Order: sequence, then C-alpha cells, then structure tokens
Amino acid sequence: MQDDEERARGGSGAPALLVVDGANVVGSVPDGWWRDRRGAAERLRDRLVAYAEQGLAGWPGPVEIVLVVEGAARGVTSVPGVRVEAASGSGDDRVVELVESAGDRPVLVVTADRELRRRVEERGAGVTGPRAVRD
Repeated sequence: MQDDEERARGGSGAPALLVVDGANVVGSVPDGWWRDRRGAAERLRDRLVAYAEQGLAGWPGPVEIVLVVEGAARGVTSVPGVRVEAASGSGDDRVVELVESAGDRPVLVVTADRELRRRVEERGAGVTGPRAVRD
C-alpha cells in the first residue's frame, strides 16, 4: 500500500499538481469578491503560496500549484509557488486541459463545480472542495 507521499509523487518523483478553479473558489464565499474580482483572485493566489510547500491533507508538499483565472481576473500574475494561468476562454476547459497534460503525475483539482468535477475525475484527477484552501 502506498503512503501519502508515494501517492502524491505518483512514482515519478515529480510533485503532485494542484489545479485551483479560481472563479469557483473565490465565489464560494460571499465576501464582496464581485466588487473586485482581480483583487479577490490575488488574495486567493497569495493564500495558496503556503500550500506549495506544505501540501494539503493527503497530498503532502511540495506540490506544484496552478491557479486558473478567467474574465476580470485575467491580469493576475504568478508569484513564487503559484503559477497563474489566464484562461483564454472557459476556465473549466483550461482546468481540464491542465489535467490532460499532466501525464502520469497525480493531480488534485480544487473546485465545487459538479460538472467540472465529473470531467476531471473521468480523466483520473482527484477533487476536493474550496474549503481545502480557504482560511
């Protein structure tokens, strides 16, 4: 039986990939995010930095984190520990593309979107809800 660290590495030695559906996670808490979508995405990005080294429950760090943003949040830039990908179209489609391009690496997607959950699980990714990365 593999322990959490072996599973998170997928036997490849590469860190697990954590893909965050930015719009969904930001929208999961009614804290006024709609008044400043870019600022809300930047705050999420900054909170995610800690997870790059520590990982999440069952997904020990270090992990590679990609925050997918769309719409008004497209101007958010990457920071050490969190790569930001601006979706040219649907953020959900970009999340699926990232899962598909991960190869044999283990992937965990953070979203509460049921349809996106279905799509990425069909492609072998694990899924967790926004609470996993919220304060």
